[in-house]
Amino acid sequence: MGEKVAAVEFGLDDRQRHRDKLRQCLEGLGRLLEEKRFDRPRNLMGLEIELNLAGPDGMPSMMNAKVLERIASHDFQTELGQFNLEVNIVPHRLSGRVLDQLAEELRTGLSYADRKAREVGSRIVMIGILPTLGQDDLVPDNFSAADRYALLNEQVMAARGEDVSIDIAGVERLTCTARSICPEAACTSVQLHLQVTPGRFAAVWNAAQAVAAAQIAVGANSPFLFGRELWRESRPPLFVQSTDTRPPELQAQGVRPRTWFGERWIDSAYELFEENLRFFPPLLPISGDEDPLRVLDAGGVPRLDELVLHNGTVYRWNRPVYGIADGVPHLRVENRVLPAGPTVTDVLANTAFYYGLVRALAEEPRPVWTRLPFAAAADNFDAACRHGIDAVLRWPKGRNGGVARVPAVRLVREELLPLAAAGLDAWGVEPADRDRYLGVIEGRCRRRANGASWQAATYHAARDRGLDRHAALAATTRRYCELMATGEPVHTWPVGGA
Repeated sequence: MGEKVAAVEFGLDDRQRHRDKLRQCLEGLGRLLEEKRFDRPRNLMGLEIELNLAGPDGMPSMMNAKVLERIASHDFQTELGQFNLEVNIVPHRLSGRVLDQLAEELRTGLSYADRKAREVGSRIVMIGILPTLGQDDLVPDNFSAADRYALLNEQVMAARGEDVSIDIAGVERLTCTARSICPEAACTSVQLHLQVTPGRFAAVWNAAQAVAAAQIAVGANSPFLFGRELWRESRPPLFVQSTDTRPPELQAQGVRPRTWFGERWIDSAYELFEENLRFFPPLLPISGDEDPLRVLDAGGVPRLDELVLHNGTVYRWNRPVYGIADGVPHLRVENRVLPAGPTVTDVLANTAFYYGLVRALAEEPRPVWTRLPFAAAADNFDAACRHGIDAVLRWPKGRNGGVARVPAVRLVREELLPLAAAGLDAWGVEPADRDRYLGVIEGRCRRRANGASWQAATYHAARDRGLDRHAALAATTRRYCELMATGEPVHTWPVGGA
């Protein structure tokens, strides 16, 4: 539900029926949890990467329909903008040589997709925000050809009642307005899924929230938007503002935005689904025929379509997911923090760091979230987005108390990387994979370099050579594409040459 929808008008009856169905779905989820109907642990992980399309000149290429037609694979799908694609990797068991296996699958799939893109004068770019995107590129005419995108745009703009306002102050400041949610299409990310049992869900989600800032600090890759140098990871503030359904009055009243870090540690997955219903009005009141409670009474497993659809319109950075596989329900934590790219090696390094760290922290006898105020975790996330590899974060001091400010690179090298290594060992990941990919994170910290710092330094080198802003961004993008194709991790890339 929601993947293929017709452009329709919603009346009061539709909305009331949908709210009733949502309450039934939430009750059904509660019953499934009480009856312990969820899948047993299988250590399954999944990976999705959103991609950009650019031409040989480095400018965005509105060609996803033609590229997808040539790729002809269900692994690749549309995303919001015509310059976007998404690739989905089938779930893998987190053990053995899984990281190298994923790397090989990604290289093969992306190389094939890039060859097909080149047939229509385009190419695949893994990057958080394409530096050459302009405001004129992000208009409704450049939505992908799927009814759900137009319908979502209509409902967001109707709820908001006025233009979208973008105001991000970083190295430079960007202020602009848009008459649609199209600016959201600028954000391309990596989504990491981890299937967990209900009993482990809260610990894994809390751990993921605690380390989100460290993920951004080492993985930032989105310093430019609409020709301005903003935050080192500009996706989060852009996403918050471009999906905001609140008019200024509701913002002033403290109503929560739909893109949300959260406001507390949790004790169960149910709390997150319940919060999503309590805090956020449905955007797409599409209701199916399933009666989830009747299905449960008959011993079946309900799809909970309305709950799943609504959950997909609340953009938590760590999102709860309900799914069914082989007739058995399961829960996943979807980590949506990371930008795409720069290379497959970098993506797998970020992946290894996340899965290892979450496993280790979720199993600590005195968990970090019992020692770190949630507000500090939220502030850390903001600081990491603003400053990237140069961020200073707040973190518990030892075992017995207090929170200290510590440079992100020192925190990662001295505390988080050893934890991530232990977590990968606990998953059963081969030491060779563990050391190779965590070594990339260590290298970024040692050189204080990641995708965002490389982009900024290369852009400024181009400006120093006399290029104007537009030409420098285009040259930086072309050079990025050249180095991305080598597959070498970004901290080893030479600066300049754009």
